Amino acid sequence: MTSDPPIRLLRAPNPSPLTGSGTNTWLVGGTELAVIDPGPDDPAHLAAILDAVGSGQRLARIVVTHAHLDHSALAPRLAAATGAPVHAFGTATDGRSALMTRLAPGLPEHGEGLDHAFTPDHRLADGDSLAGPDWTLTAIHTPGHLGGHICLALGELLFSGDHVMGWSTSIVSPPDGDMAAYMTSLERLSGRTWRRFLPGHGDPIDSPAARMAELTAHRRLRERQILDALADAAETVPTLTARIYREIPAKLLPAAERNVFAHLIDLASRNLVAATPSLHPSAEFVRL
Repeated sequence: MTSDPPIRLLRAPNPSPLTGSGTNTWLVGGTELAVIDPGPDDPAHLAAILDAVGSGQRLARIVVTHAHLDHSALAPRLAAATGAPVHAFGTATDGRSALMTRLAPGLPEHGEGLDHAFTPDHRLADGDSLAGPDWTLTAIHTPGHLGGHICLALGELLFSGDHVMGWSTSIVSPPDGDMAAYMTSLERLSGRTWRRFLPGHGDPIDSPAARMAELTAHRRLRERQILDALADAAETVPTLTARIYREIPAKLLPAAERNVFAHLIDLASRNLVAATPSLHPSAEFVRL
């Protein structure tokens, strides 16, 4: 069995209800380092990353799982300080499905901090790899939380970004988030054997298959709850959310509403619900 290269975690000082204890920045490699998700544009975190590059080491690659500000915003300054190129799937809006592209002009932008200024030096398509002397990272395009989200495979380890986390479920906020794509990506990851997930927030996941099964069951439960709530009468996104999310803090209800709307878009695309007058957060929804 091939041993893993050195892997270190630096946690950015940006704790919040949406980031947990902060964004995880991962350093991979012994001499030529890859930095995965440099994090928010924070001078102290930049200094921590630079301080972590020891004698005889150099920062060779910066890889961003997705263009949310808490993952990507520090990339330009880190690149300027080290000369390392920035790799990612694309910009903040690349990778959107045709449906989300069509809906986007009519939807309010809520996404969890899109980094509109982000542009990578090099784009990583699904299956592309980056390599150092003791590591090879392979991109897996996993749209759902964001259209351009990628996970990064290192053998049977996976840097899972915000697609699979242990401390929380992922926010899926249309048009940036896409529930149908999220479920497809989750199913795709479930088709491989993984030893451990190293996520974008929270602690490592030592039972990846069990966690992915749990997340799949959670999303299917939300579907059933929405359809059951629509069985007798039409509902709006806020009323559905209040019925389904009974125990979360009030400050998280807006994010929960976006998750519910993401489910409704998916259900409408499968002809299980209909929206009046159109597919929008302010619409009234009925079960078909």
